[in-house]
Parts: sequence; structure tokens; C-alpha cells
Amino acid sequence: MIYSENEILQYVEENDVKFVKLTFCDINGKLKNISILSSELAVTFERGVRITAKKITGFEAAQGKDLFLFPDAGTMTLLPWRPQQGRVIRMFCYIRYADGTPFEGDGRYFLKKAMKDAVSKGYCFRFGTSCEFTLFRTSESGKPLKKPHDYAGYCDIAPDDKGENIRRDVCLTMEQMGIHPVSSRHESGHGQHEIDFNAASALKAADTFLSFKSAVKSVAEIHGVHASFMPKPLANDCGNGMHISFSIFRDNDLFEENTDGGDVIKSACAGLMKYIREFTVMTNSTVNSYKRLGEFSAPRNIVWSAGECSQLLRIPDDKIEAFVTLRAADCACNPYYVFGLIIYSALEGIEGSFVLPPENSGTELLPQDLSEAVEIAEGSHFLKKYIPEIILSEIIKERSDEWKEYTAAYDKEAFEDKKYFYNL
Repeated sequence: MIYSENEILQYVEENDVKFVKLTFCDINGKLKNISILSSELAVTFERGVRITAKKITGFEAAQGKDLFLFPDAGTMTLLPWRPQQGRVIRMFCYIRYADGTPFEGDGRYFLKKAMKDAVSKGYCFRFGTSCEFTLFRTSESGKPLKKPHDYAGYCDIAPDDKGENIRRDVCLTMEQMGIHPVSSRHESGHGQHEIDFNAASALKAADTFLSFKSAVKSVAEIHGVHASFMPKPLANDCGNGMHISFSIFRDNDLFEENTDGGDVIKSACAGLMKYIREFTVMTNSTVNSYKRLGEFSAPRNIVWSAGECSQLLRIPDDKIEAFVTLRAADCACNPYYVFGLIIYSALEGIEGSFVLPPENSGTELLPQDLSEAVEIAEGSHFLKKYIPEIILSEIIKERSDEWKEYTAAYDKEAFEDKKYFYNL
């Protein structure tokens, strides 16, 4: 249910809500929040809440100016894992300067602009996600251990699948938040699980993804295990990816149902394939991300196929499954930028009538590591066209610094564990 600001204020009063979490994320997609007392919410809707930009990764681009969080009333949800007395609600926020203009580094604003640009050209995109994560045991003191929670395989059942109840609780928690998962299962890797979500508008799909990550972490902790979205937590096992499905609409009809629909979809996919190397720095944003690609069916070759295999893009050749699926991204990404760049690359393909190469053909590869991804991004006219220069510079600097830290680390595995295993 979508509430207005006045309805939220009434909800707060009638449902013993004491705290409001104002949620946003940095340029890397890491969730942040400020909590306010519910008594301050009416003023916050009007004036926002100030944050210290220089302490947030990528927000140095504000150049010392004050930034303010303005809650998006349409995203209000109760946090089910918080106390039932003195309840807590959460809203995603837009980030603005004191004069009300949007902050260039606000990922939600970037995606909303991409959606508007698509609509202005007569197109509407819908996104769905399939997200993988791994559950690990913890010590008696609660410290995460590099030991998988179980050793089950794809679609195995209990008692081999020891995460069945955790997945169930995640799904029930999401339902209480007004988000409805489609399905869940044990995946191929030890301790690995996947939960799928229906298609929605790009902005709602991105918000859902971040809500899902937060729910998984919270529910896992309640069960005494550690949930990690680290792309490659175990060197000799499957990595955690995020499959992003999207469809394109025009005049409320799927293109596949129109006479020219197939060509439009193909051109959109050709655009995505042309530019994916240039924004792999966004879809695969960590050093660890590149250790997943090319192994256990995770794609590295930039090819497409209609069937299930290790291709970058799956483009079904029937009308029953009308969604194109990008299989390279992982859950460490900032979904607002990734979805926005998918939209822009697809629009470039459509407007330029790009030609999709033959199925399973092509010699190009995704970047081999974060260093190569950064180098490609630095020379990308595509990224410079759509991401503000000051923000793109911050993104490239952040990724470059991360690569330098990694190469300088004596114990690289320890570096990755510290930076990713405990935090992603």
C-alpha cells in the first residue's frame, strides 16, 4: 500500500510508531540511515534532515555543501524484526541541497531521471531480480566463520538444506513489508540460497533489492548465522550473483506482442552488449567480483543465447517468458546506477537501431579485474554522457583506491575477508 504524507502521520499515531529510519545509500550501494523520533516526522517531510556529506563514500562531491534527506512517502514500510511496542518504520529518501535541488550523487534521483528519459521517448522498463547469498556458521561469541551453514546442493531439501527455515522467515518478513517474493531455493553452492522477485518499476525493484538485503542480514542474525552477499566468498565454490531481468513496454503492451517488438528488444540488447564493458565497474564493483566471473556458469564472454547456459544475456525466443536476463551483476552493486545504465544502454541501442550479433557469437570479454574495469570506465563516453562528471570521478577514484589497497596487501585473502565477507 502506498501512503501519502498525511496518511503516514496518522499511521504513526495509531500504531505506536516511535522511530523512523530515513534510509539512503552511498555510491557503492551500501545502506545508510538516520533515525528520528516519530514526533519529528512532520517537520522532516517539510525540511528534511541534514547529513554530513564528507563522511559518506562518494558524497565528497557535494564539496562541503549541506545535504538533506527527504523521505519518499511512497516507500514507507514497517520493519517486522524491530519491537512491536515502540515500532519502527522505514522510508527511502531523496537527497537534496539546502535550496532543494537534487544532489548529483543520489542514485535514486539518477534512476528516476533515467525512467523519465525513457518515458519521454515512449518506453517503459520493468525490472525483476534473482539474488544469491551464502549462509555461514558463527562462533560461540557470534563471530562469522568461513564455514558454510550446510553442504546441500541445488534445490535440495531438509535436512540437507539447513537454511530452509531462514529462507521462509526472510520471505514472510518481506511479505510483512509489502514485498512479495516469487520463489526461494537452495542454490548449487554450499550454504548458498536464492530468492526471486517479480517485475516492478525500476525504482521499486531497486528499493526492493536493498530491502531484501537488509531483511536477509537481520533474519540470519536472529537465527545465529551470518549472511554474506560477497560475490566469491569461497574460492572453490559457486559465487553469489544477481540476475537482472527486464522487459520493455510501449503503450502498455509488451513489444513481443507488437509487430516491431522483436526488433526493438534485439536493438536494446545490442546496446546493452555494446556498453556493458564500460559500466562493468558498476555491475561488478569490487575486487572480489571478478573472481566469480568465468567460473561455475557465471558469464565472462559477451554473448547471448535463448537457452540456459553461461551466456551474458538470455533472450528467450518465446512469448511466455518475455524478460531479458543479464547474468553478470552481483549483489555488491548499487542497483540505482546499474538499472539506470541498463535503461540508457538499451535506449542507445533502440535509437541507433543496433544489430544484435548471432546467438553465441562474439569474442569480447568482460574486464578481467577491477583495474581493467576502471581503465575502461575512465575512457567511456557513454558513462560521461549520463553520469555527472563529479560523481563519475568519485566512483573511479573509489574503485582505483580499492584496487591499490588490494595490490598492496600482503595477505590478499585477509584483505578481501575484512572488506567484503563481514560487510557485504
